[in-house]
Amino acid sequence: MAAYENRYWWSVDGLRLHARDYPGGREGQPPILCMPGLTRNARDFDALAARLAGAWRVIAVDFRGRAESAYAKDPMTYVPLSYVQDMEALLATLSIDRYVAFGTSLGGIVAMLLAGAGRASVAGALLNDVGPDIEPRGLARIRGYVGKGSVFPTWMHAARSIADTNADIYPDWEIEDWLAMAKRLYRLNSAGRIVLDYDLKIAEPFRVPGAETGPDMWAALSSLRDVPTLVVRGGRSDLLSAATAERMVAALDRAELATVPGVGHAPTLVEVALHDPIDRLLARVMQEPVPA
Repeated sequence: MAAYENRYWWSVDGLRLHARDYPGGREGQPPILCMPGLTRNARDFDALAARLAGAWRVIAVDFRGRAESAYAKDPMTYVPLSYVQDMEALLATLSIDRYVAFGTSLGGIVAMLLAGAGRASVAGALLNDVGPDIEPRGLARIRGYVGKGSVFPTWMHAARSIADTNADIYPDWEIEDWLAMAKRLYRLNSAGRIVLDYDLKIAEPFRVPGAETGPDMWAALSSLRDVPTLVVRGGRSDLLSAATAERMVAALDRAELATVPGVGHAPTLVEVALHDPIDRLLARVMQEPVPA
């Protein structure tokens, strides 16, 4: 595990939010802002931060209602536009005016919307297994599990349950991989039981009729047109189609597509197949002129 400092800040509606801040980089170098998937948290990026340790400052966030961030009083604030406001508050709190956005799934949607908001400069972006168009099959799968609590007596029980339901996503994983995932996704509660580390009410916005209709994400993506961008797709993804990924790259002037074979939704970003593409993206960021 890479060394980090805990950072806390306040949302506009009074929630105390949390991020892990892994030190690194040089003066003037933009930090990498890592935003996780719907039910995930900052722990998902620890291995990536360890790989980039020292060379880059990595800030991995817990969205509201996840891990060490406070749960919202109003579950209808568990929506992308609220997360965008939360990220803008974080950037303001840390006096960051230029950053590299890494977003997995929901985090990628937030990254695109942040770029569109434009209150801080996006120096580069990585969109992990998500795009403006989401495949209905993948969305249905997510709807099928989000917000459904599960409790286990031991970490091994949790790991084996995750393996049973996610074997198609990571077919080559061993039990050690599933155990590590369990410790990222679950927590030990005061009763000594293993429970999900998020507010189960994050599922409530999904139940609202017409919830699928949101901002025009192709317009949001266009805000990254001139920005070095890496589009990552799992070769077995049921959320981001190959056609949508290719359309995304075609819509951007400076984008690269990296497909991780044999992996579904979503790649962990530490797969060997992604080492070179991520390094190329960050090298391109370093070649960018710093805005005056």
